[in-house]
This record gives sequence, structure tokens and C-alpha cells, in this order.
Amino acid sequence: MATTIKGPAIFLAQFAGDAAPFNSLDSICKWAADLGYKGVQIPTWVSSFIDLEKAANSKTYADEIKGVVNSHGLEITELSTHLQGQLIAVHPAYDTAFDGFAPSAVHGNPKARQLWAVETMMNAAKASQNLGLKAHATFSGSLAWPYIYPWPQRPAGLVEEAFDELARRWTPILNAFDEAGVDVCYEIHPGEDLHDGISYEMFLERVNNHPRANLLYDPSHFVLQQLDYLDYIDIYKDRIKAFHVKDAEFNPTGRQGVYGGFQSWVDRAGRFRSIGDGQVDFPAIFAKMAANDFQGWAVLEWECALKHPEDGAREGAELISSYIIRVTEKAFDDFASGGTDQAANRKMLGL
Repeated sequence: MATTIKGPAIFLAQFAGDAAPFNSLDSICKWAADLGYKGVQIPTWVSSFIDLEKAANSKTYADEIKGVVNSHGLEITELSTHLQGQLIAVHPAYDTAFDGFAPSAVHGNPKARQLWAVETMMNAAKASQNLGLKAHATFSGSLAWPYIYPWPQRPAGLVEEAFDELARRWTPILNAFDEAGVDVCYEIHPGEDLHDGISYEMFLERVNNHPRANLLYDPSHFVLQQLDYLDYIDIYKDRIKAFHVKDAEFNPTGRQGVYGGFQSWVDRAGRFRSIGDGQVDFPAIFAKMAANDFQGWAVLEWECALKHPEDGAREGAELISSYIIRVTEKAFDDFASGGTDQAANRKMLGL
């Protein structure tokens, strides 16, 4: 049965800042509502928006957060723990870089940092439950990513051990989200061990097809990988529980391709673009999502190396609204119905 997608909504992470209206949940929600958005996805690492631990332990506080959002005619679509989820699994090559995602008290201490990340994810499960949410957006983290290209040859069992460990770390978290009645939606993303369909399936097998190990669909990351993002929807339609509307383009040259030649985002063959400025076929995506009975929100994630974010947000609300298909309640050819019954059907078949 087809479903009308909810939206437009907006992921607040790229807009959070120290200046109004982006420095508090109340003011940024008013800004979003004035642009025509109906929902917000909240980044839980932005302390001016939400205290995740408090939301996990106080239903009263969670209701207050929800009340702030609702007062502007908005709903919370999901909480996001992209930065904290990343820290569930970090290869030592990235220790210094990823310390910035964690409190200073655990910097330089990978074990303590991981324990903090696990505790944060457990809080995210409880907070989502207290807020009445059904899905949660995050990253998987990565242990095998430095070995993505097999040169030198990968030792036998290296990738398998990495995915075994990733599954061991995530299983208790997935169980906590299951108890909370919330789906974990991994954003499939280069830099994560879960970066395409095959790697997701490798993980899914190791968590015994856990019912909460689901997907956040973002076509921009598939454009940059040259993966068929429309076929992906059909393959994983039963696991897609969240949706980032983000655009991208891939324009390879004789000098660079998928890997980008270490260039800045502006100079890469594959780069993210503001919605409507890239190559993603959003009408086709929205049609598939509607036909596949997607129950969630269409959430703008603005990332662009060229356009101003406020222009991207304004245009995004308008474009997502135009992409959402209000599904029909009747067949287009009902006018030609003959009103036949079983006897007439059998007669037509010569029976």
C-alpha cells in the first residue's frame, strides 16, 4: 500500500551555531517553521538543543523538549548520534582526529572514549523512547575502513574479524533500542564500515538479522560511489526507516575520479550539492519511497561546497514539498469499471 511521506523536515546539525537564530532549539525551530518545515532532526551533540542524558533519565525534560518543538508547529523526526555512533569503533589511525567528537576527559584514551560512546548510545535509546520516536539516525563506526583498497593484499580473515568485532560492540546497543521500541538507522556512508549494501549485509548477518539494525537512506553517498541508488531502494525497502534528502554530483575527468585526488570539496569530481543543484533523481526516489510504503520523514540534510546554507534550507523546503507525492485513494481507471462480480468474471473467462 502506498504512503504519503511526511515532510518536509530538516536536519539541524549543519545550521547550529553561536548566533541567533541558530543558537537555541526554540529559535532555530521558529526559523525552520517560518521556512515551511514540519519536522526537525536533532543532533544530540549540540548541547544548546538538547541534554541527551537528561532526556534519557527525565520524561518531564523530554516532554519539555518536545513542547518547544511542538510550539512552532513542528515534530521531532529523529534524534541523531552520528558523531557518537562513530566512536563505537575507531581504527587507531583515526584516534587523534576522532577525539574531537568526545569530551576532553576521554581524549587520548580510546577505551574510555568507546565506553562513553556506548553509554551515550544507551541514553539515545531511552531519550528516543521518552520522546515517543520510532527511529534513530547514526553511524556505525569503522575498524576495516583503512583497508578498503586491498593493497598490500589483506591478510585472510582481517575483514571478517573487523565485522565480527563491530557486531559484538553493537549488539547490546541494538538490544537496548529494541527494548525502547526504536529502530537504529545506520547512514550508509564512506568512512564507515557500513558504506554500501554488501558491507551492510555482512554486518546484518553477524547481528543475526537484528530487527533494529536498519538503514538511513541518503542517495548522495551512492552518487559519489557510483552505486545504483534507485535499485538500492528496492533491495532494502524493508530496512529503510529514515531518509536524508541530500544531493550530489559526480563529474569524473582525466585527472580524477571516485577517490578525488585529495582535493577540497569544491575541486572533487564527486561533491555534495544543495538539493536541486546536483544529479540525484529525487522524483524517482520519492515515487519509489511512496510505493514502498515508507512511513518516515523526508529530512533535508544540507551540505554544499558552493551555496549558502540559508539559501539551501529555503529552497530545500520548497523542493521537498514539491517532491512529496500525496498518494491517491482510488485507481485512476476507476471511471471505466464495469462493476462486475464473480459470475461475470467467470463468464468472461469462458467458465
